[in-house]
Amino acid sequence: MSIPFIGFDEGEALADWRDLAAALRDGHQRPRAEIGDTFLYRDHDTLLSRAAWIDGMGAAVKTATIFPGNAAPLTTINGAVSLFDDDTGTLAAMIDFHLVTKWKTAGDSLLGALHLARDDSRSILILGAGTVAASLIEAFSAGFPGTTFAIWNRSPSRAAALANSVENTVAVTDLPAAVDAADIILGATMTTDPILHGDWLRPGQHVNLIGAYRADMREADDRVLARSNIYVDSISTTLDHIGELKIPLATGAITREDVIADFYNLDRFDRAGADTITVFKNGGGAHLDLMTSRYLLDQWRAAQ
Repeated sequence: MSIPFIGFDEGEALADWRDLAAALRDGHQRPRAEIGDTFLYRDHDTLLSRAAWIDGMGAAVKTATIFPGNAAPLTTINGAVSLFDDDTGTLAAMIDFHLVTKWKTAGDSLLGALHLARDDSRSILILGAGTVAASLIEAFSAGFPGTTFAIWNRSPSRAAALANSVENTVAVTDLPAAVDAADIILGATMTTDPILHGDWLRPGQHVNLIGAYRADMREADDRVLARSNIYVDSISTTLDHIGELKIPLATGAITREDVIADFYNLDRFDRAGADTITVFKNGGGAHLDLMTSRYLLDQWRAAQ
């Protein structure tokens, strides 16, 4: 029997954002994942592997090569996901790296927002105008039908280019005013210094932070956290590893007890009132790659 390879276009045609959010929710009802990362380096090049094993679901290894010197038509980041059967350990599928990354990242944030944002949310502001921002427009259009989007970016021309390519989307330059007008604020930038300030927020908003992934990166300032109920996708992969929470924890701006729950305790994801401001930190993790890959394989098998 041949091992399936699920390519980007094939997987895109099979997947549904709300179905994926449900699959991620169900995946967190299983035993907590075992995870591990490895990094190998050669000059400016990197080989990164992220592995996860969930009892009853199987194992996945997501491998990425990062070659900054690649010239077009090659991309800087390439890779694939190997998905293994839980009972036999045999290879179950190979899945396109970019497919898994796209759907895992935006699906992660969508699941958080579906539990924490107001049901009547109709205005979404995205900070950043890169690849992740485009994925977020797709995911949140499915999760919150009828929404309009505003895009802010340090380079206004990039925000305008993205807005012009998508319906119901505009580019904005006045960030405080755009924050005030939004029901949901999505951070998808590469900044190390906070660009979202808590004094701009108003009651009832949901803030969903995706961009920061290193220990020196933050998108929101201490005031955002102080005014909000804080949630994460995974306590074990977020609090001590990503600057968004690691830095304010180190300075005492927040405590670990201020982080209410992660996806393994979704029953504790609660707005606690219409005026509550909620913050969700999307930290990613190989366990989410595994859940997303299993969902994609299940969809592929159902289509055969």
